[in-house]
Amino acid sequence: MSRLTLDTQVCDIVTELPQSADLFRSLRIDFCCGGKIALKDAAKERKLNPEEVLNSVKKIEEKREQQSGIDPTSFGSKTLVSYIQEKYHTGLREELPLLAPYITKVACVHGENHPHLLRVQEIFKELRSELLDHTADEDANVFPLILEFSENPTPELKEKVKPLVTELEQEHEHAGKLLFEIRDLTNNFTLPDEACGTYRLVYARLAQLEKDTFEHVHLENNNLFDRVRVAL
Repeated sequence: MSRLTLDTQVCDIVTELPQSADLFRSLRIDFCCGGKIALKDAAKERKLNPEEVLNSVKKIEEKREQQSGIDPTSFGSKTLVSYIQEKYHTGLREELPLLAPYITKVACVHGENHPHLLRVQEIFKELRSELLDHTADEDANVFPLILEFSENPTPELKEKVKPLVTELEQEHEHAGKLLFEIRDLTNNFTLPDEACGTYRLVYARLAQLEKDTFEHVHLENNNLFDRVRVAL
């Protein structure tokens, strides 16, 4: 049962459910400096229906809960690929562009006193580009070939698939190094005492990005690709 109600403060909702920040941003509800206000009051200030806003928040919460109760390792290869694409590839295409402006804002506002944020911004830009290119290539080229090979493991397909799997694993390793560097720079996402709401949001969503990406890579490297290796 959801703990989020009309009386929950906006800042607490974002702490509990970081992706809700995108909803509040689109509705022009301040979750940062003016976030210590009940959701119903924040909605009324923007002349919005509080119940409708709460329902939108709960939809975000329900989506997260539905995804957390699934064991994809039991799926067949086609279903596993579809799951990876829907949860992780689509998730990255949605999350990375949404997170970028928050990181830019925090780097601009706090970078002078916290210069590591400027490096975090650089790494995120590189990571965003690489992950989007990587997942697009998987969707358009590699996954269809893997599924074709799993159904018809011919010598010709074997020669095509083997180097692609190796290349993808190398790209996964590089993405992991970038995420580890972000964790080191942020001291395990430890916030300074004076951190504002946007600063807190960035760390929470970077931590979630790291978690999701490592789960994503694990499913590919240690499940999907292992199934390919059995046939190689």
